[in-house]
Amino acid sequence: MEQQYSVGDIVYIFYRHPYIQDVANIQEAAVVNNPDHPNELALFLFENYYPITNDILMFTSEMDAEQAYHQYFH
Repeated sequence: MEQQYSVGDIVYIFYRHPYIQDVANIQEAAVVNNPDHPNELALFLFENYYPITNDILMFTSEMDAEQAYHQYFH
C-alpha cells in the first residue's frame, strides 16, 4: 500500500554513506515542497532536496525503521 505524505511530515529513511556503500544509517528527513518542481514533494536531508521515488524506503516512525534496518542489515 502506498503511503501518502504531506508537507511537514517527518519520515525515517535508510541513508547510505556516499563514500562507503556498505554503511547505512537511519536518518530523519522532512517532507517538503520540491523547489525545482512545485507540484511535487521532496525529502529535505543534510541541507539538500531529494525527489521522493519508489526506490526510497520511508517509515513514519523511527521504531519501524529500526526494525526494518535490523531485518535487512543484520
